[in-house]
Amino acid sequence: MRYSVFTCTLLLALLLAATGCEPTPPPAPEPEPTGFDAALAEELGADPYGMKTYVMALLKPGPNRDQDAEEAQRLQAAHLANIRRMAEEGDLVLAGPFFEGDVQGIYVFDVATVEEARALTETDPAVQAGRLVMDLRRWYGPAALQMLSEIHLRIAAENP
Repeated sequence: MRYSVFTCTLLLALLLAATGCEPTPPPAPEPEPTGFDAALAEELGADPYGMKTYVMALLKPGPNRDQDAEEAQRLQAAHLANIRRMAEEGDLVLAGPFFEGDVQGIYVFDVATVEEARALTETDPAVQAGRLVMDLRRWYGPAALQMLSEIHLRIAAENP
């Protein structure tokens, strides 16, 4: 005996009705994962766009650049040591020199105010000596920038 699809469907519906069972629809497909990590976003202080406010310092030549080569080298070594200290304390998330132009380098501070960043820049021996001056500005950037030092330590064979 051959049953049509209609007959099979009718028999199944009658059987389910007689036993009081409700047909269960298939499960909805899982949504595509976005990769969003709410806990990490909160830890980094990210806004809904994954961004946050930092303070950027543009390092410019200061009024006192007439040091002899030995003193300039000593100031540079102290400048680098200060950068390392601020990074280790978590205040500085990015620093680096420029190769040309009137801006010598940048700092990106993970602080709430320009005043906090100013206090940090005043600890720099090159600023104290007048070799560098800082132009401080609030900057809106990726909250994940705070993770840069962790990654850098994994890929830098040497650290000056």
